[in-house]
Amino acid sequence: MRRRPSARPLSRRVSEPDSRFHVKRRSSPAPRILAVANQKGGVGKTTTAVNLASSLAVLEVPTLLVDLDPQANASLAFGMDYRAGGPHVYEAMLGRQLLSDISRPTELENLRVVPAHPDLVAAEIELVDIEDRALLLRQAIARDANLPAIIVIDCPPALGFLTLNALVAARWVLVPLQCEFYALDGLARLTHTIGLTQESFNPELGILGLVLTMFDKRNRLSFQVAEEVARHFPELLLKTRIPRNVRLAESPSYGKPAILFDVQSSGARAHLELAEEVLARLSDVEGVV
Repeated sequence: MRRRPSARPLSRRVSEPDSRFHVKRRSSPAPRILAVANQKGGVGKTTTAVNLASSLAVLEVPTLLVDLDPQANASLAFGMDYRAGGPHVYEAMLGRQLLSDISRPTELENLRVVPAHPDLVAAEIELVDIEDRALLLRQAIARDANLPAIIVIDCPPALGFLTLNALVAARWVLVPLQCEFYALDGLARLTHTIGLTQESFNPELGILGLVLTMFDKRNRLSFQVAEEVARHFPELLLKTRIPRNVRLAESPSYGKPAILFDVQSSGARAHLELAEEVLARLSDVEGVV
């Protein structure tokens, strides 16, 4: 059973929320929540989150991408520059806004994005005295009755306060692994953190899968890493491999996901395959999506 969000105010400096922010009864099933996480930087985490969410939308699955990384790269990938102002995810975590109200449309009909802001860096310090601060994102989701079928959360490359919020809110974790020698090093720490989160906050949390990124079929090391991961985690390793691809790397600078920037590129096609595999796995473990 999912625990009810705390009814206590989040902070003395946050005004009592009006009736719009009370927990509402959902008219549709609760969304599937998927956190894309790996504390190692440079593994293709944001690229995976952005292009997975976009591919789900192309497959006609209503999707919300929540950018929880203070670098705001997932937001920038859709041309949403934090310097232009506007509400962001921190406002929803504080109970001042609904996620659905501050989400922004994209060129894809079935995809909206909740942007991030560098101010998230200070969140851990600012919220140090708030009780249940690890539950803020979960509470923001629970009080919003207008969320789509799937929520994809782009986590920061660290196992801190923000990533903990994502893990507490999520049902599943998708872990991108770069095809390099140290690919498995950080995975042990992440699985340890997931275990602690299960014990303390979210017993339903599980790893949906591991996805290999930056796979180079010309490079013997990529195949060696794939074999190593398959040996240690045969049931978790997804079949889809995200290749090294120039068009995939270029697309954020144009404010577009790969599937809109160059649908014929190997990177766009791989993420579409990943979305299909994710949906199939969700269907296997949870029922029809």
